[in-house]
Amino acid sequence: MAAPITHQQLVDRTDHFAPPAILTAATPLSRMVYPDGHVGWLATGLEVAKEVLSSPAFSHNFHSAHFPMLKKGEPFSPMPIIPGMFIHMDPPEHTRYRGMLTAEFGTRRMAELAPRIGEIAAGQLDALRAGGSPADLLPAYIRPLVLRVLSEVVGVPYEDAPTLAALADTANDDNVPLEDEFAAEKRAFFLTRDLVERARTSPGDDILGRLTAIEGLSDREITNMLLVVFVAGFATCEGAVAAAVLALLHHRDQLAAFRAAAASGSGTEAAVEELLRYTTVNQYQIFRTALQDVRLHGELVREGDTVTVSLPAANRDAGQFGCPERLDLDQDASGHIAFGYGAHACVGQRLGRAVLGTALETLVRGLPELALDAPLADIPLRARTPVLSVQRLPARW
Repeated sequence: MAAPITHQQLVDRTDHFAPPAILTAATPLSRMVYPDGHVGWLATGLEVAKEVLSSPAFSHNFHSAHFPMLKKGEPFSPMPIIPGMFIHMDPPEHTRYRGMLTAEFGTRRMAELAPRIGEIAAGQLDALRAGGSPADLLPAYIRPLVLRVLSEVVGVPYEDAPTLAALADTANDDNVPLEDEFAAEKRAFFLTRDLVERARTSPGDDILGRLTAIEGLSDREITNMLLVVFVAGFATCEGAVAAAVLALLHHRDQLAAFRAAAASGSGTEAAVEELLRYTTVNQYQIFRTALQDVRLHGELVREGDTVTVSLPAANRDAGQFGCPERLDLDQDASGHIAFGYGAHACVGQRLGRAVLGTALETLVRGLPELALDAPLADIPLRARTPVLSVQRLPARW
């Protein structure tokens, strides 16, 4: 077997759209050296990734995991189970908490929300136009659109949403001192807990309001559930929209194809799936730990071994997608795992798709002359964060 991939190679991303080349060149399951010295595994093949993410033989409990990234230059310490922080739990606890949210992001709820998402996107487009060309699309269009949608769905007042988003940015910024990160996390917790206490007496028609009506669910549990949904939803939605806009503006032929699909009334759902596959903004924080010895892709994964799953690399699997290195809106991207896979697949992925599709359609219809206002190489990435994004997105029309 080749020399193990290092955790540093996992995060050494320089391309705006492609994961590090070593990941797409790797075998579907490779050895990987973790920051704490553990020699575990890295899954880059789509079928291997799906097996790891769907098998009950692998745990998502962070207490026994080896983390595939550093925190402020140091290995992560094991984390205890935190009430309500369901993304770090295994069944049955994970199943119980997630079940409280499933209907909130179901097909019926998305159909109800679709007109409102369209209204919010149209309003943000008007604000963008009023500000004039050129503009940075990240603060002028993408972030406020995502935050307005999430605010209404989750139950966070919009005046508090930018603060929560900024605190999340601080907590995920590797250049921020550790004490400032902890302070941001603490402030976000208490801000959200205040919202929970307020909703106890005056619940709204939103996720927060309905969670407070569940008997036996504590304020701490609701606060952590709300933080998971809002912070993870914000980061993923903003990153996905920004990456998709950048991809379309860079690939002008695909921008024309998307615009034609949007104008035809035939729908852009398939194009959205290809954009999700091609950009895959969830980078390197997907990992599982074997609960027992497991035979995986011909290798013996021992009990206690951690397997990191590279979603970007799996979505570039040449055996599963015809031209994985190209953005091709005519390509069948069904089967991609941009939102994860299995029981821990993103609970809000339907909302993410709705926001992404509406944001893109509104933008390309409303600004037919939209173009990048800087060379691609001059658009800085936010690459050393769990969710890929850009630091700015200059455009003109």
